[in-house]
Amino acid sequence: MSVAEQEGRVIPISAAPSYSEEPDRLARMLAFLRRRIEGDYEVDEFGYDPELTDKVVLELIRPLYAEWFRVETVELKNVPDEGGALVVANHSGTLPLDALMLQLALHDEAGRPLRLLGADLVYQLPVLSHLARKTGHTLACREDADRLMRKGELVGVFPEGYKGVGKPFSERYKLQRFGRGGFVASAIRAGVPIVPTAIVGAEEIYPKIGDLKSLARLLGLPYLPITPFFPLLGPLGLVPLPSKWMIEFGEPIRTDEYDPSAADDPMVVFNLTDHVREVIQQMLNELRLRRGHAFPPFL
Repeated sequence: MSVAEQEGRVIPISAAPSYSEEPDRLARMLAFLRRRIEGDYEVDEFGYDPELTDKVVLELIRPLYAEWFRVETVELKNVPDEGGALVVANHSGTLPLDALMLQLALHDEAGRPLRLLGADLVYQLPVLSHLARKTGHTLACREDADRLMRKGELVGVFPEGYKGVGKPFSERYKLQRFGRGGFVASAIRAGVPIVPTAIVGAEEIYPKIGDLKSLARLLGLPYLPITPFFPLLGPLGLVPLPSKWMIEFGEPIRTDEYDPSAADDPMVVFNLTDHVREVIQQMLNELRLRRGHAFPPFL
């Protein structure tokens, strides 16, 4: 009879403590470090390092996803199980944490790595540029987008760019302009579906109430935000507020019905871009109501 049974308690085998778990974890960590030192790992033509992404980067942000923001995903069935697709989402939050949460959601819950297309600024910063490529991101340009989607990758893009992520709190959940529709043209050329995606929750993590424009220009940044807590509280003001997040994946919009040459037709591209934007705005409006308060009473 086990000690637990003698004390009148029954512990399922699956819940019983495993004394081999810690040594196993240590062994895996040492094996990982050995492979990194010896160069025994693979990266693709874009510099994507799946092992580093899975075992280090995503592992570090997982508590933020699960415990701090309590991210809930909706309609994951709309994300293709395989093959190329373009995930198009709204962008917000002052700092682009929504990109990381979207990447983790698709990795953990849909089983697919997301290859995000990043802005020029990301690839002008030494450390961030290297890390971005290691985690599967690449420059938001036609050539890279086309190659990834034709390879059957799940590609992600935020068409609002800095105008979305840096907009004031007073304009929360109002989509900004979607640019000239380059993402739509790439999807048409590759013949892959567009998955409209709405992210609710990021708008509240750093409520932007002002902008230090002169200092931002001096530092070469698109903006330098003022929030209720930053720069007033210094580094403490960089802690994101624990808003409740929801991410919804809409019904895919097909592009394979178009001839690839339609990617060069401005009217076709404009109309489809406008349609995607309208779909995401409607999704945002409905998802925001469904979520309710950003900061539930139990917090």
